[in-house]
Amino acid sequence: MNIGIIGSGTMGSGIAQVAATAGCQVKLYDTNQAALDKAKAALEKILNRLIEKGRIDADEKYRIQSNISYVDSLKGLSGSNLTIEAIIENLDIKKKVFSELERYVAEDCIIASNTSSLSIASIAASLQKPERCVGIHFFNPAPLMKLVEVIPAIQTSEAVLKKSIETISNWKKTVAVAKDTPGFIVNRVARPFYGEALRIYEEGIADFATIDWSLKTVGGFRMGPFELMDFIGNDVNYTVTETVFTAFYFDPRYKPAFTQKRFSEAGYLGRKSGRGYYDYQNGMSSAEFISASAKKDEKLAEQIFNRVLVMLINEAADALFLNIASAEDIDNAMTKGVNYPKGLLAWADEIGIGKCVTALDKLYDEYHEDRYRCSPLLRKMSREHKTFF
Repeated sequence: MNIGIIGSGTMGSGIAQVAATAGCQVKLYDTNQAALDKAKAALEKILNRLIEKGRIDADEKYRIQSNISYVDSLKGLSGSNLTIEAIIENLDIKKKVFSELERYVAEDCIIASNTSSLSIASIAASLQKPERCVGIHFFNPAPLMKLVEVIPAIQTSEAVLKKSIETISNWKKTVAVAKDTPGFIVNRVARPFYGEALRIYEEGIADFATIDWSLKTVGGFRMGPFELMDFIGNDVNYTVTETVFTAFYFDPRYKPAFTQKRFSEAGYLGRKSGRGYYDYQNGMSSAEFISASAKKDEKLAEQIFNRVLVMLINEAADALFLNIASAEDIDNAMTKGVNYPKGLLAWADEIGIGKCVTALDKLYDEYHEDRYRCSPLLRKMSREHKTFF
């Protein structure tokens, strides 16, 4: 199968590696030759590291590299069966690239976007054949993360959706099919992990390190919310939050936090700037900061964890209620897309859905804010004593 990748940044290069490893002939396109050279050098380094770890041998390295060629013109993607765009999250730029690409590729070529939150329907509308467009959203780093969200637009044909799922599955990825709504599954359901942690901080309940310690120690999350925001980049994470908030017509559940806005404005972006919620300039890691400065109060930690978890469960339940994805795909998305220790809906079953409803109602009674409204599905399931699985 011939694959075209548009954009040779970290994500585009990672997708190219995945496809090439699966035996596809890949053409990686970028307008910037220096960026293509950088991508080629980065792949060499990654494959050498895999050899050192015993994951691949020299023959496999050569095979993967031989499957990728680098082109600086969209015309170079003309023989593709599938193209995946992985460029800047700007709708106008994506639409311009797609309409130009369509002039060069065959009529049966699938044209996909790796967007994390933009409307696939809007992107598809830039094409003469919008039915060939689909969202194929990888997670960073693409070679390591198992999940890929596949998002059909309302224009996407059944044949294109089926072929996209089949292709990505053949690349040994777990596919979660999501409705074309803001944030799809992961970037929608995960919002409270950041938003509620920021709210807890802004209320003065606990500091960054204590909140992170609570989620990691009690909840088993690999990274705490502030640690993870520093890893992602406060500018990137804030922009996604703001985009989702706006796209949902300013639903209070997705309201951004002034704390993150100010950190972003100050240039405290996290690891990449040397300072975020933690200061990395002295060589300490976020994990070391958390270990050294967290207030290790077990009762407080339980309260923080339970509050964040019930908000996450509520968001997952609402995604199911609104038919964003199946229960299985929602839980797979959160465990394989962002490494949550458990699927949120399965977690709700374990805790007891009635307890989740009680906790949400208690928050709503305290704040009288719509962000704490309980999902109708959770309330109905509690009343009927049902479980998700």
